[in-house]
Amino acid sequence: MVKSCISRFGFMGICFSIEEQEKLHQKQQKQRGGKQRLSSSSFMTSSRQESPQILGKPSNPESFQNRRPIRTPLVPKNVTDLRQNPGYSNVNNFTYEEMTLATKRFRPDYILGEGGFGVVYKGVIDESVRPGYKKTNVAIKVLDPDGFQGDREWLAEVNYLGQLSHPNLVKLIGYCCDDDHRLLVYEYMAGGNLEKHLFRRVGCPLTWSKRMRIALDTAKGLACLHGAERPIIYRDFKTSNILLDEDFNAKLSDFGLAKDGPMGDQTHVSTRVMGTYGYAAPEYVMTGHLTARSDVYGFGVVLLEMLLGKSALDKSRPSREHNLVEWARPLLNHNKKLLRILDPRMDGQYSSRTAMKVANLAYQCLSQNPKGRPLMNQVVELLETLQTKEEDAVLQTGVPVTLYEDPKHSPHGSEKMRRKTKPANERSKSEPPSELDLCSLPNDFDSAMKSESSRR
Repeated sequence: MVKSCISRFGFMGICFSIEEQEKLHQKQQKQRGGKQRLSSSSFMTSSRQESPQILGKPSNPESFQNRRPIRTPLVPKNVTDLRQNPGYSNVNNFTYEEMTLATKRFRPDYILGEGGFGVVYKGVIDESVRPGYKKTNVAIKVLDPDGFQGDREWLAEVNYLGQLSHPNLVKLIGYCCDDDHRLLVYEYMAGGNLEKHLFRRVGCPLTWSKRMRIALDTAKGLACLHGAERPIIYRDFKTSNILLDEDFNAKLSDFGLAKDGPMGDQTHVSTRVMGTYGYAAPEYVMTGHLTARSDVYGFGVVLLEMLLGKSALDKSRPSREHNLVEWARPLLNHNKKLLRILDPRMDGQYSSRTAMKVANLAYQCLSQNPKGRPLMNQVVELLETLQTKEEDAVLQTGVPVTLYEDPKHSPHGSEKMRRKTKPANERSKSEPPSELDLCSLPNDFDSAMKSESSRR
């Protein structure tokens, strides 16, 4: 079951038009007398020559009935509003002096990382910072006034994370908006981000079981956002935005580009294209039409990266492999080819049947047609099922299942699988995949396994 996502103040009412946001941003800059800042992440253009995909209506429009837009006064519309009425009892409003004390005056050796927003420092908030405060390790993100993000993205993080609570969303402990300073204070995630672990060249690589657990955790986080009273589109799902704790539990971070999703009869929301090239859905890049299935595509990219151990874009690879999705997606449904491109550092840690199911899931998530992608709650259900089956196999045998199992000795024999599997050509390209589609294997699975086993 997907854990429910708690919205402390109900409706997420911070969705403005681009024009309104620009006017507000320019007005704030004039008031401060400062130079105008870029408010977005990277702007992307597409080199694809395909026609834009047409987005359909929500798959369950009945669920939107009787919902009326509610203006919630507790949701700040700008920084001035936030200063006058903080609104979030669960989020602390820190002073800049407290942030200076927490980071030992922003010592360079306290730096955890740096991104489009600015520099992230490790800090400690205790009695010496704020009297009566229990000692807490934190990560403090400092907005770079000359960076790619501005007040809009900073305020979006405060508003979204101030209202949402879920085990797979990073916790916002507080913020600082003294004068021109913009800082965000998060719970400290000792494991760093997924990117660092997945693509490291030295040290212990991530095991199959850890990768699948991370995939499940992040799927739950996205399902939480998409299942909110008003759906929230994350819009920047990538390995560097997935944080890990010391036990490799994963949480989504960086909500600066998050946006309220479509409601009622809306099929999409239109917005400028922002995010990270290589992870953004093709129809969003080409049209600016944003839906929850745009996030599903990003999830598919990260799942592919975890399967292959390769980054989404890498010009150091052979030219045909520069773009991982374009090169690898056609191979995901070819069993022999798939087993040759999977990350060799995971050899022997999973069953071939499970690998094929996860690859098939990635294939569906990366569909060019948004309707052909599963919903995130379907993704969660499948990954939970696969994890349960692998855990049961370990409990029964006492050892992890091997990579090249003999299909004839599988409890789900080849004939039984062929009887239950729905042929791919029985579903139209625009029809969303069913649970059976996601879990089924191609018809040539058994012969491919025998051939690959003998070759090895």
